[in-house]
Amino acid sequence: LILLLWTLVRNLLWGSLEQRQLVPLMLGIVGGLFVYEAVMCAAITRGIRLDREPPKWMWTQSVFVETLLPTIGLLILADSGVMTPYQALVAPVVLVYFLFIILSTLRLSPHLCMVTGVCSAGGYAFALIYTFRRYPEPADPGQAFTVPIYATYAVFLLLGGLTAGAVAARIRKHVLAALREAEMQRQVERLERDLDIAREIQQGLLPRRPPRLAGFDIAGWNKPADQTGGDYFDWQELPGERLVVSLADVTGHGIGPALVTAACRAYSRASFLGEEELGRLIDRIHRLLAEDLPSDRFVTFVAALVGTASEKINLLSAGHGPIFVYSAKDHCVLTRNADDLPFGVVPENQYGPAKEIEFRRGDMLVLITDGFFEWTNEAGEPFGIERLSESIRASHDLPAEKVIERIRADVLQFAGGTSQQDGSDRRGDQTDMKVLKKRCRVSSSAL
Repeated sequence: LILLLWTLVRNLLWGSLEQRQLVPLMLGIVGGLFVYEAVMCAAITRGIRLDREPPKWMWTQSVFVETLLPTIGLLILADSGVMTPYQALVAPVVLVYFLFIILSTLRLSPHLCMVTGVCSAGGYAFALIYTFRRYPEPADPGQAFTVPIYATYAVFLLLGGLTAGAVAARIRKHVLAALREAEMQRQVERLERDLDIAREIQQGLLPRRPPRLAGFDIAGWNKPADQTGGDYFDWQELPGERLVVSLADVTGHGIGPALVTAACRAYSRASFLGEEELGRLIDRIHRLLAEDLPSDRFVTFVAALVGTASEKINLLSAGHGPIFVYSAKDHCVLTRNADDLPFGVVPENQYGPAKEIEFRRGDMLVLITDGFFEWTNEAGEPFGIERLSESIRASHDLPAEKVIERIRADVLQFAGGTSQQDGSDRRGDQTDMKVLKKRCRVSSSAL
């Protein structure tokens, strides 16, 4: 458009009569090209809206039509009398070929860039042949170049198309890489939104308030390292002033373990409603869960049944340990190992019966996953079972929630700012903790 405006101004203000007579013809040719481009633009816009790629022949046709503009301009100038036919072959209109070659890189198609170069070189060669055949070569060598010199223009046009093709290939490579990165970013953002929703759902399955069981103080705490995790805790009030507390740890991280924990929780809550012995209930949970577990997953699970009518706890651990029991009488912390295999290791395994342990006034049961005692400091030394036991013993006279806070503070101070680790895969792992404490006095609490 800029070239057209400049040519019109030049011809109208300073041009000869012949040049002014060319103005309507030039307007008609360029106007026709504008109409064609408008139609192409509409077709491409419609294709984008319908997510449909225009046919390849349309692109090739567009290249051919565009390169006709300078070719027609050369033929008009050769016959116009404004300049000699041989001067027309080196007129500024030849540069319009290069303009279209440069713009062809925006199609991001090396093939179409090369086609533009071929059509440009072919159009110029046609004008060259037309001129030398129609008009006699001037006798004065200063009025025209030799054929090889004119042919050099066609060669440069062809080389321009090949160069544009190489440039378009590089641009296309970077554009496609940027598109892949943008698409990956969109997928990551979509996945993060889904994980956030899954996290909200999983956190919503955790108990929202401590249970009300006379003589006991209970509290729990959970913090997944990722959006979702494979640890959970739960408690369920049962008839006869009884309560069952449970904690599970599913191998792995992410959505898969989160789904397993949801299934484990559902099976547990449904099974604990039965009046059977705790070992049989856990055996039923295992049979139900084993059918759903993938071959590379297993679940450690522990459950404790307490009641106001007894000074004992029914406890059974399927692969989960250690379990910490604080004895107020001896002012010491005992650790118990797992009673049986984790869920899913041996599908036909049978669990039970549950173990009975003394649980008197002031005693405390602490169920915890491995995120705490495997947490290492800068020297690579884990917090360990002994330090955790001492932290529990030192906080024996605190309310349940304060016991959790004390243990967390001790671990964080020991870690010294290092990230939490999981011994199985060295990734950040979530941690669950549950403390169940037999009241020493009315003001005490349980975790």
